[in-house]
Amino acid sequence: MPDKRKIRNMFDGISADYDRLNHLLSLGVDRSWRRRALREIIDPAGAQHILDVACGTGDFSIAIARKMHADSHVTGLDLSPGMLEVMQEKVKKAGLQERISTLEGDCEHLGWDGPCFDRVTIAFGIRNFENRAAALREILRVLKPGGKLVILELSVPSNPLLRSLYKLYFTRILPRIGGAVSGDRKAYEYLPASVLGFPGPKEWTAFMQECGYTDVRHRAFTLGICRMYIGKKAA
Repeated sequence: MPDKRKIRNMFDGISADYDRLNHLLSLGVDRSWRRRALREIIDPAGAQHILDVACGTGDFSIAIARKMHADSHVTGLDLSPGMLEVMQEKVKKAGLQERISTLEGDCEHLGWDGPCFDRVTIAFGIRNFENRAAALREILRVLKPGGKLVILELSVPSNPLLRSLYKLYFTRILPRIGGAVSGDRKAYEYLPASVLGFPGPKEWTAFMQECGYTDVRHRAFTLGICRMYIGKKAA
C-alpha cells in the first residue's frame, strides 16, 4: 500500500499542473465520468451534507456544489496542502466559498464524532490510500443511516487488445508526457502503476461488503477505463 507521507509530497509537487494534465491525459473524458456520478450523489429536492474525500484540486467538489440544493454543503478533504491551495483559489474564482469548505486531513482518522454526511465521494483517490479498509470503515462511521458512498476510480479494460494498448499508453507514453509537463516523471510512473495494481471489480465490491456496505454495485464507463462503485450504509 502507498505511504501517506510520500503520497502527500508527490501530490504537493504536481499540484500546479495537475488539472491540465488530468484533462489532457484523459482526453477530457473524466468530466463525463464525474457528471454521471453526480446522478448518484445529488438530491436536488433537499439539503445534503456531502464529504468529498481526496478532493484534490476541487473539480468534483465544485461540480457537486453547482448542482446541489441551495441549502447543501460540500466539505473537501485532502491529505495534500498543495492540492487544497489550488482548490481554494478555484472555489473563490467560482464564487462558491459559502457552499464549499476545505479541510486538510487523513480519511483513516476523520474528526467528526458520528454520522453527519448524506453522501461521501472519492473521485480517483481510493487507490492511493494507505489503509483502504480503515478508510472505508471510517467513512461508514460518518455516513448517516441510508447514506451512500460513491467512488470513481480508473480501471483496466477487460478486452485483451484494449487492455494491451491501455497498458502501453499508461506505462510508456503517460510518464513521458506527465514528466515533461510537471517535471516529475516518477509521479507519473507511480500513477499508472497504482491503477494497474488496484483490485478488479469483483474483488473490490466484495471488499466493500466486507467493510460493512450494503447494496454494493458498480458500473463500467468508457469500455472499463473507469468504474463507479456505490455502497450504502444500512438504514
